Amino acid sequence: MVNLNNKQLEAVQSTEGPLLIIAGAGAGKTKTITERTVQIIKNGVEPKNILCLTFTNKAAAEMRERIIQRLEEEKLLEKNLIHNSKNNNINSWQNPFLYEFLPTIKTFHSLGLMILKNHGSHFGYTKNLTILDSSDTNSIIKNILLKLNLDIKLHDPAKIKNIISREKGNFQTPDDFAKKISSFNLEIVEKVWRLYEKELSQQKSVDFDDLIIKTVTLFQEKPNIKNYYQEKFKYIHVDEYQDTNEAQYALTMQLINPQTKNICVVGDADQNIYSWRGANLKNILNFEKDFTETKVVLLEENYRSTQNILSLANAAIKKNKARKEKNLFTQKAAGEEIEICPAWDENLEAELIAKKCQQLISQKNILAKEICVLFRANFQSRVLEEAMLQNGVPYNMLGTKFFERKEIKDTMSYLRAALNIHSLPDLKRVFETPKKGIGSVTIAKIFSNQFETLTYSQQQKVQTVYEFLNEIKIQLDENSEIKLSEVMEFIIKKSGLEKELLESNSEDQERLENVRELVTITKKFDNQPAHKTIENFLEEVSLKSDQDDNDANKNGVRLMTIHASKGLEFDYVFVTGLEQDLFPHKNIGNKKRGLEEEEEERRLFYVAVTRARQKLFLTFAELRTIYGQKEITSPSEFLEDLNEMEEDKIHYHEIYMRNSSPDRIIDYEM
Repeated sequence: MVNLNNKQLEAVQSTEGPLLIIAGAGAGKTKTITERTVQIIKNGVEPKNILCLTFTNKAAAEMRERIIQRLEEEKLLEKNLIHNSKNNNINSWQNPFLYEFLPTIKTFHSLGLMILKNHGSHFGYTKNLTILDSSDTNSIIKNILLKLNLDIKLHDPAKIKNIISREKGNFQTPDDFAKKISSFNLEIVEKVWRLYEKELSQQKSVDFDDLIIKTVTLFQEKPNIKNYYQEKFKYIHVDEYQDTNEAQYALTMQLINPQTKNICVVGDADQNIYSWRGANLKNILNFEKDFTETKVVLLEENYRSTQNILSLANAAIKKNKARKEKNLFTQKAAGEEIEICPAWDENLEAELIAKKCQQLISQKNILAKEICVLFRANFQSRVLEEAMLQNGVPYNMLGTKFFERKEIKDTMSYLRAALNIHSLPDLKRVFETPKKGIGSVTIAKIFSNQFETLTYSQQQKVQTVYEFLNEIKIQLDENSEIKLSEVMEFIIKKSGLEKELLESNSEDQERLENVRELVTITKKFDNQPAHKTIENFLEEVSLKSDQDDNDANKNGVRLMTIHASKGLEFDYVFVTGLEQDLFPHKNIGNKKRGLEEEEEERRLFYVAVTRARQKLFLTFAELRTIYGQKEITSPSEFLEDLNEMEEDKIHYHEIYMRNSSPDRIIDYEM
């Protein structure tokens, strides 16, 4: 067994019954879950009877690789399977032989997708079920509003979709929603929601929320299927349990075998920062009420940060009431001082940060990717990006998703429409890109089953598209030996996408490079014919999260919101905009924050601070432009937590500002 501290060892050896692991930031929770899983297998349990649930593909992949490594070290996995997998450059989860020897390690959504593919016929789904992304669902809602003769400027499709998503996450139905309608706008939401569900059903498609909602509904309506999975997954681990919403909680409860109750949840109430997505803090706080025989293990030893950083984190979070008491500590030294850096305004704050980053990179030989700049609100990124550009500092913004680029979605639509001809958003993209002389009126008639009203010329054009989609489907047939990358190359060339982009401007040629990158991406699935790997590929694409697109190999200072930084860590971290009403954030309309909102803001600060391994910078501006007007700010209440620390652990700088000469900077110990 690898080295574990006493508390980690206690958690690993507590394999039977309900277990709650309260794991502080950087306390080695993934290592603990990995070792506990290996221990259960060593106890004689078959890997296929173990389920590990995470929130991101990235977390699932990391856990999977760690478990593979440990199983190999413990000689619990056949070496030839590992050897063949590595030699053929196959990821573990793509190797069907290796997969049989591993626990099921998935996100909540990918587990739901797996179950719906196997049993979705109950809802009329096929195995080629289409998952609609946010742009697809917003488009459907927009069309519904237009059919209802409603102004989309007054009734924003994205806002309506967010309300529907939040209600689904709370495991609510349109009928439930109808009972609490208190305004005309909410009546509109209810009406749109019902038509939206009808449209999804006709398209044989689901949205992201349905992957969990429909799975829970399936278990409720088909107890035999629920019993099958309860018997299959004899041991369940749930990571980041504090982030589960009502639907995820319901799915977890349905999966637990009522006889054995072998459920282990890992989390930290102090890191619950997603209430706006529906995350319910009560799920982790009430775990001991759900299972009265629960064993609780507290992981407080931190392996990430210096003691100075942890002292600030502890001082900040102890002011919250809704939490399990704990105190992070480390065997590491006190570390460098925490630097407090005030600036005259947001532009000088950004300039200060850029210059600090420049010095760390050039004078201390720090890799740019080991520096992270965190901000509370998205609008703060603009001045930070400008300052990085002006000072020649390489940077990357987290959140630019490759698979959400228009050209990628256009190409992927050919693949998805070939597999599910009922997916109207995909069909619409296929008809429109590249241009085929099929206009919006023609598309509307096709979707309204008025094909016979089209002219002969229009019918021929449409028929050509359907024939091409059928060609793609044939290449994906189980009798075909064609590789997935070959199918993708066929789509790019024969669809006319490549030709159209080649003949356009330089920007379109950059789009073509992105499209061709799809061929490169699909090559890693070429160890088997396309029909055997297409499901894995589409699942990977459909279920990507923000962090899954964070390429750790790209060198550049990371700029991101604090919410996006959850689960990440860096040597040097700047927490910016520490001003009252910015961080902690002010509600729209200056509405007073409730206690729950105040505590979530403090948890957000705790998460930001604990991203740092070696050095922490806290910055704020004395003036900030809000709605075009310069406003005087006051320092964040979070800076008061520094008063509990020893003076020699903190370094307060003088204000960074320009004097009367706009080109002259008052430099303070840069």
